[in-house]
Amino acid sequence: SFAGIALPFTTLVGIVLPNIDFQGANLRGVDFHLANLEWAKLNRANLEGAKLRSANLRHAKLRDVKLKNANLQLADLEDADLTRADLESADLRKANLVLADLSRANLKDAKLRRVNLNLADLQRAILVNTLLVDASLRGAELGGANLERARLQQADLSGVDLREANLERARLHEAILKDADLRRANLKRAKLGQANLEDADLRGANLERAYLDGANLKGADLRGANLKGADLDGANLEGAKLPQ
Repeated sequence: SFAGIALPFTTLVGIVLPNIDFQGANLRGVDFHLANLEWAKLNRANLEGAKLRSANLRHAKLRDVKLKNANLQLADLEDADLTRADLESADLRKANLVLADLSRANLKDAKLRRVNLNLADLQRAILVNTLLVDASLRGAELGGANLERARLQQADLSGVDLREANLERARLHEAILKDADLRRANLKRAKLGQANLEDADLRGANLERAYLDGANLKGADLRGANLKGADLDGANLEGAKLPQ
């Protein structure tokens, strides 16, 4: 076991350490490029600024880990446990986070362009100003998440659970939200131009001054939604259930 060890700024490129126990370790700035850390135990470890590009972290335990400013581009984090992880300003572009647990994680200002978050748990996660352009979040759980000012242009959010999520001023131009659950979500001033919201559940959602120009709302349920000042120019409302 290497729990609690201090190896700051060490170069461990390509190292093979499956099942390693680095819990509580100081691994700040360590270069783990291409490393195999599958099933590794990294709970409470300090990996701030670490280089984990293309690293294998499948099934790794990363609860309460510090990954602020870390480079995780192309990393494989499938089924990893990142509960309450600090990933502020981390670079996760093109990373694989399928089935990952990111509940209550801090992803503020993180870069997640073209990331795969299908079926991931992001409940109550902080995603303020997070870059999620072209990301895939099919079937992900984002209930209660804070996505204020998040950039989700062209993202695939099909079937996503966004109940009571904060999406104020989020950019969702051309995003796919088909069958999404947006009950009581805050979409005030959100930009949803050309977005696909077919059959989405928007009951009780706040869409005040939201931009829905050209959006597809076919079959959407908008009962109880606040549409005050919303821009619905050119929107498709065929079969939609509108507020009384």
